Amino acid sequence: MALLYKADPVRGAVWKQVFTAEAPEIDFRAWPEAGKLADIRYLAAWTVTPDLLASLPNLEVLFSTGAGVDQLDLSQVPAHIQVVRMIEPGIIDGMVEYASFATLALHRHMLHYRKAQDEGRWAPVKLVPAQARRIGVMGLGTLGRAVLDRLGRYGFPLSGWSRSPQQVEGVTCHAGAEGMPAFLAACDILICLLPLTDETRGILCRKTFDLLPDGAALVNAGRGGHLVEVDFLAALDSGKLSGAVLDVTEPEPLPPGHPFWRHPAILLTPHIASMTQPESAARVLMANIRQHRQGLAMVGNVPRGRGY
Repeated sequence: MALLYKADPVRGAVWKQVFTAEAPEIDFRAWPEAGKLADIRYLAAWTVTPDLLASLPNLEVLFSTGAGVDQLDLSQVPAHIQVVRMIEPGIIDGMVEYASFATLALHRHMLHYRKAQDEGRWAPVKLVPAQARRIGVMGLGTLGRAVLDRLGRYGFPLSGWSRSPQQVEGVTCHAGAEGMPAFLAACDILICLLPLTDETRGILCRKTFDLLPDGAALVNAGRGGHLVEVDFLAALDSGKLSGAVLDVTEPEPLPPGHPFWRHPAILLTPHIASMTQPESAARVLMANIRQHRQGLAMVGNVPRGRGY
């Protein structure tokens, strides 16, 4: 029973140490030292190619080394191979921290104060209490629920939107296309944590921005493909959006001279909101392999029809 790891080699060295110490029954192999390919039952990778998959005749499970699977072309993965995304504490904690920072930065007008400092102006803005600023999260999966739980502790009223109906304690939930207008109308700060699919690509567009209150703000920690740049810049320049914190772009990194780099209403970070922690990620993967060997469900299993 062998696991082949094909991703960042520095993290892979940590994974190998954890597996050697805590799961000696699992033969951990790091690319390119794959050994006999017919032995490989499990593959942990960020991306794969059809040639790699074809070379592993007994592969049963493909584990994404990140929280998403949009970097994988699932149409190239044979149907008998299960696909599992990474759900581990480091990813969740990191996203909660980032969403809290971004929300509070927008709530407390930090983009305004950064500009005022650059210009040498002492320019206080009237404080809006958290109870008067509604936060809306798009995506009510593990990450979205954790973010809402933390933001609720500050006193913000909370809304959530998802493709299918969900119930989250303390959160006004909306679902589907029919629920989008009411959800957006109540969002003073909109946080996108959606997976990137054919249905969600370009969802942060003029139609969405027009349904937000005037002066609303945006946090995108989902994927760059969610955002329609021309619509976003127009909303910022017209004042429809007052500011934004972006952790993801398309492409990554942005080319020199891109308008996001120096826009005064954008705070840009280089896709660092949440990162897997190698020790805890290795243990999550280890537990999933053991679950699979016992015929039990794995955490993070990706239904092929849904794609996330």
